[in-house]
Amino acid sequence: MQNHMHELAKTLPPPRRQNIACDACRARKVRCQQLPGQDKCQHCLSKNYPCTHYVQQATSEKKRTSGANRRPRGLSSAVATSPSASGSSPKSSPPADPHASIANAAGSIRPYGTHYALTLPYQLPNSRASPQAATVQLLAYLFSPEGPTDPATFTASSRGRSPTYNDWGEISTKLESDSFRIEFALDLVEVFFQICHTRLPLLNPQQFRSRLKLALSSTPSASSSKDKEREKYLHPALLATVIAWGAKFSEHPLLVSDREGAGGQSRLAKMLVNRAREVAEAEKVHRISSIDHVVIALLIEPLQSQNPDDPDGFHGFWLTCAIRHLLDLQINHKSVMSTIQDPEARGTMIFAWWMACLADAYHSAYYRRKPQLDDDDYDIDFYTVEPITNEMDGGQSSLSPREQYEFLGYYRAAHALARIARHMSKQLWRPSTESDGIPFDVLCGVVSSLNEWRDEHLPRVGVPSDFESEWDFVSAVSACASDATYHVMWVILFNAVDDFGVREVNEQARMGAAMQGMSGSSLSQQFEQIETVKHKLLEEALHGALRIAGLTGVLTSNGYLKLDPAVMHFSCLTSGSLLARLGRPEVSNCIGGLKQYSYAYEEAGEEAVEMERVYQLALAGEADVNHMASVVLPSQGQQQSSAMTGPSPMTIDPTFGGSTAAAAIAHERRGSSYAHSSMNYRR
Repeated sequence: MQNHMHELAKTLPPPRRQNIACDACRARKVRCQQLPGQDKCQHCLSKNYPCTHYVQQATSEKKRTSGANRRPRGLSSAVATSPSASGSSPKSSPPADPHASIANAAGSIRPYGTHYALTLPYQLPNSRASPQAATVQLLAYLFSPEGPTDPATFTASSRGRSPTYNDWGEISTKLESDSFRIEFALDLVEVFFQICHTRLPLLNPQQFRSRLKLALSSTPSASSSKDKEREKYLHPALLATVIAWGAKFSEHPLLVSDREGAGGQSRLAKMLVNRAREVAEAEKVHRISSIDHVVIALLIEPLQSQNPDDPDGFHGFWLTCAIRHLLDLQINHKSVMSTIQDPEARGTMIFAWWMACLADAYHSAYYRRKPQLDDDDYDIDFYTVEPITNEMDGGQSSLSPREQYEFLGYYRAAHALARIARHMSKQLWRPSTESDGIPFDVLCGVVSSLNEWRDEHLPRVGVPSDFESEWDFVSAVSACASDATYHVMWVILFNAVDDFGVREVNEQARMGAAMQGMSGSSLSQQFEQIETVKHKLLEEALHGALRIAGLTGVLTSNGYLKLDPAVMHFSCLTSGSLLARLGRPEVSNCIGGLKQYSYAYEEAGEEAVEMERVYQLALAGEADVNHMASVVLPSQGQQQSSAMTGPSPMTIDPTFGGSTAAAAIAHERRGSSYAHSSMNYRR
């Protein structure tokens, strides 16, 4: 009999393997291996993660509930529906759940926004859920206390306790209410349109507000078909991103209390950035090409930390996604763009293309990377949805931010500068350039291009020498950003020459004695030309850094950098770093600007501390200058040149240090004139 049972067991299918993976392994889709006698799996032990099984518990609970519902009712069904029976046993009634009505109305079992959402990443809403229920549940997820949604961010101090709203201050307990969450979200949306939209005009404010109102309305309009109504609802990742932007700059009492308890930075705002990315990833924003996904990706990129060394910071990932989507949609083709009939959609896509194109070029120059786009990757015209008529000339205040930028010529000037930045990145950020130095003809070409741009565009889009006219907020910050973007290119070029040197000089230093037999006159003439260009580069870089420091001081005194979505951040940081290395006292403007930036970007405070440290070292005589020492430190450069070449016929003007100082003082006076004009700025 036992043999018969054994043979029968061989013919049966293998038992179904139970899904016993922990939450950490499940989130990373890796195999969960737990040895007998251990409380944690091998992955959680090696990473020191909490080995939790909330998903498994929720699945088991759901199976038990569904299994109980499938049991034969018999006579017990009458008892269960009897009012007296239901009231006789207090244990039979489950505790009240504030989200139960929403979940039941949606036909789902707590997709997110409940106590399960505190320990699980973002889950896609149930397809049967109504748009109103899905939006309310999304807000519940965004504003729920931060739990170990990502084991990598789980700290030992939070182990063994459930997250509470009190972590964000006493007022945060109001977030338990659906009505307060909706009111809070609407407030953050308005902050986005008042502060961020003027710098990143990717959305239509009226359209966004109407769609949000429709998403929160319990009685959708019956005049349109069901499919048309669905198309009007907001993308959940777009709403999450806009709310995260608003939290960075909002003065809501809840966020003010949170900042006071965390040393000036909002923990809630930082968590909303992480959850906006979680929603975008769950909604496959980075994988599927669509108009909404392009806009969401472009808005997420500057929302993050601007420190390239931050694991959760600026890596250009979302910018790359936006460019890939735009190319997939063929927005770079004029023939495709002309087929878009809706003016609003066409304007959004054209503006998104130019924003991605400019950001790619500047990002490559700022962070020493090759650009993704080239000059021949697109043939569409400069941004304009409709031609701006003469009537708009007198009514410029009635134009949208997009139209004002085009009317003032910012797009054409920015694109011309972006092409220069793209060329710089291709020539400077090469392995051969890093090892051999920058070719002298390349250096001369970049200097010439920057001079041409200054003569053609800077008088129209830069900051004027005086502020007689009262500018609005958009005009003021746009002019400062355009002005700073140009001048920081000189600082970038200075840093590149200081780090890599000029190839001809490096070759002469490496060959040394072998070149002493060459013609002294030709070698001396070439080296004099190189030193002349380096003098020019020092003068322009110092002038640019002082000018940016002056603009930063003006914006800081008006509190504008507290409201800036990182547009001036890199210019302030790079220029301040150069001034700190040279021991210039004007670095205080940049330090103050970074401290004000730390209100919304936490890493800016650390950058201000580091900048002040470098400045103190420079005052102590520890100059951080390499290949540009021959012009920054003339006496030291002369000694190095003599030691390198022996009795070289090349001479360095000993009075150049004085002329440099005089030029610097003149530039300092020019830059300081902005500090006396701060009162002419108007919001």
